[in-house]
Amino acid sequence: MAVEVGGRAPDFELRDQHGVPVRLSGHRGDKVVLVFYPLAFSPVCHGELAALRDELAPSLPPDVRLLTVSVDSMFVQRAWAEQERFGFPMLADFWPHGEVARAYGVFDERMGQAHRGTFVIDPEGVVRWKVVNPVGSARDVGEYRKALADL
Repeated sequence: MAVEVGGRAPDFELRDQHGVPVRLSGHRGDKVVLVFYPLAFSPVCHGELAALRDELAPSLPPDVRLLTVSVDSMFVQRAWAEQERFGFPMLADFWPHGEVARAYGVFDERMGQAHRGTFVIDPEGVVRWKVVNPVGSARDVGEYRKALADL
């Protein structure tokens, strides 16, 4: 079942690229930009995460957290983060495979990976904006800025 705007964001705990557990509810009081992407080291994902690194992350206010999620393992996430100098948490929805992506309604059962889903979550844990694109269609970082400004 898809998470809709106005609904509560499902809580989860996943490990980041360094093995540190990250719990969504641990960010209550902050705004969260939760970005699901299909696979590390893929061309469209590279472009999107580079835009997050170069265009979005440097301008985020201190009360906004950027969390990215894919079904890749923690080790793949770390290798990609180090190679590309991604400084934000890259969470591994590796096992149970795609469980968090399923909870948000963005898991592609046929492909075994997430669709390109982004959720802007308010400080109380309510989804205030979302966009879901097919695997091959990149998202616009400018839309994230506008959604955050509207909160």
